[in-house]
Amino acid sequence: MNHTLDVLIIGGGLVGASLAIALDGAGLAVALAEAVPPRADLQPSYDERNLVLARASMHALLALGVLDAASPAVPLRRIHVSRRGDFGSVRLDAAALGLPPFGAVLPARELGNALLARLARCSGLLRMAPATAVAIVPGEDAVEVEFDTDGARRSMSARLVVGADGATSFVREHLGIGAERHDYGQSAIVTTLTTERPLDGQAYERFTDSGPVALLPLGDCRAGLVLTVPATEAGRVAALDDAAFIDCVHARLGWRAGRLSRPGRRKPYPLARCLAARTTARRCVLVGNAAQTVHPLGAQGFNLGLRDALTLAELLGEAAGAGSDPGAPDLLARHVARRAPDRAATTAFSDDLVRLMGNEFLPLRALRSLGFQALEHSAPLKRRFALRGMGYRGDVAAAGLAP
Repeated sequence: MNHTLDVLIIGGGLVGASLAIALDGAGLAVALAEAVPPRADLQPSYDERNLVLARASMHALLALGVLDAASPAVPLRRIHVSRRGDFGSVRLDAAALGLPPFGAVLPARELGNALLARLARCSGLLRMAPATAVAIVPGEDAVEVEFDTDGARRSMSARLVVGADGATSFVREHLGIGAERHDYGQSAIVTTLTTERPLDGQAYERFTDSGPVALLPLGDCRAGLVLTVPATEAGRVAALDDAAFIDCVHARLGWRAGRLSRPGRRKPYPLARCLAARTTARRCVLVGNAAQTVHPLGAQGFNLGLRDALTLAELLGEAAGAGSDPGAPDLLARHVARRAPDRAATTAFSDDLVRLMGNEFLPLRALRSLGFQALEHSAPLKRRFALRGMGYRGDVAAAGLAP
């Protein structure tokens, strides 16, 4: 068996890589194992999606040296929310609420490249790729993990194993942790578009009978699109020619952003909710999509996972400074306690909003519209709503706070 590590992170996607970077310089022996080679075009989570990075996430990524002031992230200053067939809408304007930009929009592939560049500068980080975990054996003092590394077998031992290996987590399954799953019967078609005029920091979220549509600013006259359709229609809609696809988008989104054109490559993503029954086992912890996978409505998935990673890194850094065991039960219990309110509130909000906005019951539609109007005319409620969406919910890790 190899020398025992302090922390072994299984999964090198957006959250796993962020955790490894957050632990850089903490005085811990850390390894990061990923099933694919360390290239942005091979990593499944470094894909065509356009991520909305909450304000707290932007602070953290800047503080960790992943992004800098010259990053291509586009500030998100205004959000227009509406529901087709209902009256009323909500307009969130950061400046009018006395707030900085709500966050920023960045293609996942751009963030992936930035993470890979920052990982290369981590001192003492052991990186294993490709390396696929095939067995996990928790012990009293350490966990032994066996990997398949291009046909060869390699065993690693760590005092703490972190499962950051996505919604179909091998770590979660192998530890016998159950998960509550719900298939929304929807797929999100992700692409980019050209707008008639620059969005200038303006985003649109439009709810429809077929699911939500989001238009996100990418700079100049380019925008990111998330078009939700019934899963049975995803292949057909993604395969439409450019003109028919644009007609479909306008029929769902309207003309608020002017005429749209030049759609890019379209890729559908099936949408499902997956919530782990618990996030820890002996000397093991789940973060990101391995702990919870949510509907992209509200753009909380990566932000929630990053907050998992930041909180864990903060606790591990404190433990390292005190010479404590990184896999100790009390440390994992503190992680669970700190993350529980944010995890519960964010996953419930995402799921409840999907169900609420998709319900066609007439009295509920009237109440929904009245709710839109009430929020639109209450600056304090808007500000509170905005701050939560900016990532300031619960016990925020220091890295996510403004300097």
